[in-house]
Amino acid sequence: MKRVATAAVLIPIVILALFKAPLWLFTLLVFGVAVLAAQEYFSIVKVQGYKPFEIVCYALLALSLSASYAVSFWFFGQPDNPSTLATRISASVVFWYGLPVVTFLGPLLLLVLALRREPLSESLPDAAVSYMLLPYVGFTLGILPMLRAAYNGVLYLLYLMLIVWCGDIAAYYVGRAIGRHKLAPRVSPGKSWEGAIASVIGAVVVAFLLFRYTGALASALRTIHLVAPRNPYADFLPAPLPVWPVAFFAIVVNIAGQFGDLVESALKRGAGVKDSGTLLPGHGGVLDRIDALLFALPVGLIFYLAGLGRYFEVV
Repeated sequence: MKRVATAAVLIPIVILALFKAPLWLFTLLVFGVAVLAAQEYFSIVKVQGYKPFEIVCYALLALSLSASYAVSFWFFGQPDNPSTLATRISASVVFWYGLPVVTFLGPLLLLVLALRREPLSESLPDAAVSYMLLPYVGFTLGILPMLRAAYNGVLYLLYLMLIVWCGDIAAYYVGRAIGRHKLAPRVSPGKSWEGAIASVIGAVVVAFLLFRYTGALASALRTIHLVAPRNPYADFLPAPLPVWPVAFFAIVVNIAGQFGDLVESALKRGAGVKDSGTLLPGHGGVLDRIDALLFALPVGLIFYLAGLGRYFEVV
C-alpha cells in the first residue's frame, strides 16, 4: 500500500516538473535528486569501509550538472526560449571549462587528495569510489536537462520514463506472482527470469502504444500548452514508426534499465543493506527509484542522436 501511495504522489510531481518547470529550475531539481542519490551512494560505500571525498564530489557534481545545462544551449537549443548572446557566452564558458575539470582534472584532484590517507593502501580505493559517483549519477542524470531542452524533448523524456517505469512494474508484479527461475541469485535473489521477460514485453507494448498515437498525444498536450508549438519547418505529420524499430528501441532501453537495477542491487548486497535509503516509503531510497533510469538515459540519448530525435521534431 505504501508503494502505491508513494508512487501516486511522486509521479504527478515528476510529470509537472518535466512539463512546466523552466530549464534552469528543472536542472536545479535534477541536481537535488543527484545530491540525494549521492548521499545514499556514499552511505553504501562507507559501510564497506571506504572514505569518499564527499565535499569535493558534491562540488564536481554541481559542476557536472552546470556543464550539462550549458550543453543544452549549445547542442540542443531551446526553440521556444531563444537564449541571449550573454547567456550563450556564459554557457560556453561553463561547458568548455567545466566539463574538462570534471572528467579529466577531477580524478587527478581526488588522487592528490588521497595522498594524505593513512594507510596509503586506502588512497586509490577511496579516490576511485569517489570518482565513480560522477559517471554513475552525475553524467547520467545530466542527460535529463539536455534532452529536456531539445525540441519536444519533454515528450521524448516522458516516453523514455514510461517505458522504464512500466517495465519495472511488469517485472515486479509478474515476478512476485509466477517468478520461479532466479535471474541473478548472487546479486539479487528476488529477481526472476519470468519478471525480466515480462519487463521486456511490458516495455515493448507501452512503447508501441505511445509511438502509435504520438501525433494525437502531441496535439492533445499542445492544446494545454505542455509541449512546444508545432515546428513551422515541418510540412507533414509523422507516420507511425514501424513496429520493429519501436520494439528494438524499447528492448534496448529496457535491458539497460534492468542492468541498472542489477548494478544497484550488487552495490547494496556488497554492503549488506536492503535499501539505499528510507526517504520514499515502500520504495526505499532515491537511488532505488532511479537505478534503472541511470542506465536507460545514456541509451535513450544515443537513440535520440542516432535519428529518433528527428521524429519528435515534426510531431
